[in-house]
Amino acid sequence: MNTAPDTSPGTAPDITYTQPEKLIEDYASRGLVVLSPDDLGVPAGLHQTIFDKERAAFRAGERVGPANVPEIMDLLAAPGLVAACNTLVGEHWAIVPFTHNTPFLSGAVDQHWHKDDNGPFNGRKQRHHHAVQVEMLYYPQHVLPDMGPTATVPYSQYCTFNHEENHDSFAGADHLDFAYHISGMEGKPISGPKSGYAMEDIVARRTPHDERMRNAVLDLEWPVNRPFEPAPLKAGSVVLYSHNLLHRGNHRRDDWETWKHNPRFMWRFWLFRTHEPARATAVAMPEWRGADELTGVDRDEATEDLRAVWRYQDRWLRGSRIAPEPDSRQVAELGSQLLATEDSGEPLRVGAAYRLGALGADLALPVLREALWHERENVRRAATYGLVTVGEAATDVFLAAAEDRLRWVRKAGAFGLGETGRLTDEVRAALGARLRDDSSVYVRSVAASALGCLGRRAVAADVGQLVPAITADLLDSLDVEENRLGMDRAQRRSIKFVRPTDACDVCEGIGIDYGKDRFDPVRSAVRENALWSLVMLCSHGVDALGDTLPRAIASFGDIARSDRNIFNVGFALDCLRRLALLPGGDPALAAEVDALLANLPLQPWDTLGRSAEVTVA
Repeated sequence: MNTAPDTSPGTAPDITYTQPEKLIEDYASRGLVVLSPDDLGVPAGLHQTIFDKERAAFRAGERVGPANVPEIMDLLAAPGLVAACNTLVGEHWAIVPFTHNTPFLSGAVDQHWHKDDNGPFNGRKQRHHHAVQVEMLYYPQHVLPDMGPTATVPYSQYCTFNHEENHDSFAGADHLDFAYHISGMEGKPISGPKSGYAMEDIVARRTPHDERMRNAVLDLEWPVNRPFEPAPLKAGSVVLYSHNLLHRGNHRRDDWETWKHNPRFMWRFWLFRTHEPARATAVAMPEWRGADELTGVDRDEATEDLRAVWRYQDRWLRGSRIAPEPDSRQVAELGSQLLATEDSGEPLRVGAAYRLGALGADLALPVLREALWHERENVRRAATYGLVTVGEAATDVFLAAAEDRLRWVRKAGAFGLGETGRLTDEVRAALGARLRDDSSVYVRSVAASALGCLGRRAVAADVGQLVPAITADLLDSLDVEENRLGMDRAQRRSIKFVRPTDACDVCEGIGIDYGKDRFDPVRSAVRENALWSLVMLCSHGVDALGDTLPRAIASFGDIARSDRNIFNVGFALDCLRRLALLPGGDPALAAEVDALLANLPLQPWDTLGRSAEVTVA
């Protein structure tokens, strides 16, 4: 008889859940918020149903997804969840198709700390500091701290590591301790029947794995960065965190004989922005003082550098900006701080860049322009964010960078034009040229995503006449860019160890084999990012695309019918469904989408649920 305690959905002790009025200030600083199931607006029994169906599928060895757990669609449409995501990632937000949108189990092994693939995929774009990509974790059951909730490092989302010319960090994720993978520790069971550790050490977090995880974060010496595991969680809790947050899969610390009876499930979805933040009523700037009520971190330890970043991102999420405060006395000091090159100096560089941007264009541009051409990637990266903070006045700097002989500088130029470039055809044409003509897959993939961001901003600023030309640039790219065998397959090695090639100088991700003849394990950073951008543009309705609409519909249909890359198919279907269901859409197009879906062996129901949801958002 199995006497294991039942940890299926039920009553759990509360952690400090995030209140709706604090979503922005907490996300802008911490990069992580936790939604209470009590605020989602769905019956508590929904979580029990999802858990029970998952457990039955798990025991039967079935692949779990919306097809056999359709109730997950009710969760994704929960009014409280949609409202929170609208606040953080904008109305009409989308879900990346066919990627991590499945439940995960915790077990005996640990990942090490990493930031997820740039992207929407491994495209190695510069990471958006703006809330453009948000990850969602949903736990259908009560989760105790010893059940392996995903571990995170709150406040780490604005700092990262060099990778452009470092082959050990070439693959999609930014790894905090890459040697962990090389050492073999990643595959060694920490708990469970094959563990070599004593149970008391596992429970007390005294194993060499625990020490390595802890020290890897603390040794960074980044202010207010501490490991954190969100738990205990009530059944139905949702964690929303920045795509750029350090995190890792976590092992269980309870009795392994109970795991099969009480699996710890977690659903994970990648969300992305399609609309600019809505202008909100002015509110006072948060203080971010004292103990963080969720993590316990003393926010008084936060430096002025960090607070400058938080202030900027808080205002951006509220649809406003902080007025520049020129002070020439700070320029030399901040310029010197920007040039710190060691890893521990990342918060200093990033903070200096934002603070320079806050001084205004006249004072900031000379310093940031010079730093954008610095020999060290981390200095160039920080300078890029500082120039974005300056705003449209940085356009000419980014235009010059986009024409540079070095691909790394061209990448930064393209990224910056998408984030903050003037809403003009000159900027659009510069990005289109990079997408069409650049020799680097890396740069072309950045240009593809930057065009979508430019279009998103153009609609918000009533410069929608740019969107048809942007759409044409992206469709032109789809006509010529080709899929390639996933790099892990082509190089016969783990995705963590792939290397750039003559054909492709950017990581194009895992060649996933779903066991369906319809698809191949192929990827294309440029095609995937172009379609990601097109989902953004299609989210503004049929009129936004102007005279490119018929061509766009034909292209999406061709991709849905014949593309061997499953991610491209999912994006194309999302584009079609948004065009069909948004106001002014053609009902006949909705029927065509249904027919296309009927001929697919796998359907991205979670993604397409959002396509339908936008009609009533």
